[in-house]
Amino acid sequence: MMEKSAKIYVAGHTGMVGSAIVRELARHGYENIITRSHNELDLTRQELVEAFFYAEKPDYVFHPAGKVGGIVANNESPADFLYENMMMEMNVIHAASNTGVKKLLFTGSSCIYPKFAPQPMREECLLTSALESTNEAYALAKISGLKYCEYLNRQYNTDFISVMPTNLYGPNDNYHPTHSHVLPALIRRFHEAKESGAKKVTCWGDGSPLREFLYVDDLANLCVFLMNHYSGNETVNGGSGKEISIKELTGLVAKVVGFEGEILWDTSKPNGTPRKLLDTSKATRLGWTYKTELEDGIRLAYEDFLNKPMRIER
Repeated sequence: MMEKSAKIYVAGHTGMVGSAIVRELARHGYENIITRSHNELDLTRQELVEAFFYAEKPDYVFHPAGKVGGIVANNESPADFLYENMMMEMNVIHAASNTGVKKLLFTGSSCIYPKFAPQPMREECLLTSALESTNEAYALAKISGLKYCEYLNRQYNTDFISVMPTNLYGPNDNYHPTHSHVLPALIRRFHEAKESGAKKVTCWGDGSPLREFLYVDDLANLCVFLMNHYSGNETVNGGSGKEISIKELTGLVAKVVGFEGEILWDTSKPNGTPRKLLDTSKATRLGWTYKTELEDGIRLAYEDFLNKPMRIER
């Protein structure tokens, strides 16, 4: 168990996952939380990261920091996604190992699993076949991070663990019109259509892919739970165990936002992986389960969108 007085560093605290972890830690009574913005500490610079760790000497580390984006962003900038994520995670994990951090949690993504992995995807299906090409670079970076944690545990007896969440959404999400993930992109698209009085909204693909979603505060709850109750080399899946088609999701988002027009589908655009459902039985056996149902979470996310100046960015 993490001591209430322990010094805890949350990397990427301004992002969606990092900010949720900070909220969850505060909810549990942890007060000695260390954070640094990107302007204060560039995690891609090894010498700066090592200097920070040697100066602060945190007891525990949560590492959700990373460069993230949807299909468009991953397709346009695979080299950037691979390089920036690899540098951040290697620098943080390496410095944590060198400075005697008691425990570290690395946050990955369900895209680490093969494109055609048996569904629902179990932790052991990692590296059994080819990845989805549209986000391969990001997936390779995340696989490297979790494997580095595993190898450090084996070689140096560290206690570094990893969690692989499904598609996340919630407060502090990225609502960029082309570089965001599917759910926040839909929130913005339907909101702007409603505001402009548009009669139609066009969505990518044919709506057939199945996706699982988890409210980010539920993931944060799992992260703190795992830091207090789990040690092991194998990653732990974090999800709801429920899936919904993209077509059904668009209808649900339109309902929450209040858009009443027609929804069209551009089948010239990629669908991505046909199905992505995590097997969450391991987390369940450990004693954890999600709390926020999808429609309730979308309402909370939409409230956050309406209160964020980022929603007007172009």
